Amino acid sequence: MATAAGKSATADPNTADLEADIQQLKADIEKLTKQLAKTGEHGYGAARRAAAEGVEQLRAQGEAAFENVRGSAEDIEAQIIARVREKPVTSLAIAAGVGFLFALLTRR
Repeated sequence: MATAAGKSATADPNTADLEADIQQLKADIEKLTKQLAKTGEHGYGAARRAAAEGVEQLRAQGEAAFENVRGSAEDIEAQIIARVREKPVTSLAIAAGVGFLFALLTRR
């Protein structure tokens, strides 16, 4: 029994050290978990802001492209109107020819 008492006497400091180390590890893991959660929230927020900025930028580019196409279409329309006013008979003949070709293509 002396050996059992001797082992328990030497085991107490080791056990106490191990328990302290385990408690310290638990505290460290808890701190790491909180830090990871904060980092994840921050990363999510940053990604969300970046995505919102990207969407806004794409929307602005799309609107600019639409306005550019719209302006080009208005210019083409104005040119066609001017040509028709300059040469109405020629324009009528071209329109009839295009209509005839379209009718041939759709009949097949």
